[in-house]
Amino acid sequence: MEAYVRGDDAAFDRLFGLLARSLRAFFVRLVGNAADAEDLMQTTLLKVHGAREHWRRGERLRPWVFTIAARVRIDWLRRKGRVLEEQVDEEDLPHLAAPADAGDGFMARERAERVRAAVDSLGEPQRTIVHLHRFEGLTFSEIGRVLGISEGAAKLRAFRAYEQLRKLLLDLVAESAA
Repeated sequence: MEAYVRGDDAAFDRLFGLLARSLRAFFVRLVGNAADAEDLMQTTLLKVHGAREHWRRGERLRPWVFTIAARVRIDWLRRKGRVLEEQVDEEDLPHLAAPADAGDGFMARERAERVRAAVDSLGEPQRTIVHLHRFEGLTFSEIGRVLGISEGAAKLRAFRAYEQLRKLLLDLVAESAA
């Protein structure tokens, strides 16, 4: 990012390679449509380009980029007339067992598909938290900054999301514990 901020155009290609897949997955998981996800990813990268001089040296890149992506998502939701539900409070986060094991390929794929479907069934705010936490590796503090909510609110949404996932995937959680 430092090279890109200094004007190295080739650095953008490296950033694109580093971020495009994660951004696309973030948007596909949230909007459920590959074409819209691609548009939102491109919009995000354009905004990253426009805001590159606001990136502070030493700042973690992924939270900064996902903050921009979250704002692009909110703008998209507003244009679509959707309203985000708001939940605020703080609790500790229990973790969902790993979604796939190293066993039989078919069973692992089936298990991963069930986890994906369960995540997709969550409400949009909870699905966003799960994606940023589990798939992008952001901390709750970073997620709070990305979404413009408190760290406690991010933890509560995650707690509720993981609780719902545990209920939906009770047999898989029990399997993992055995």
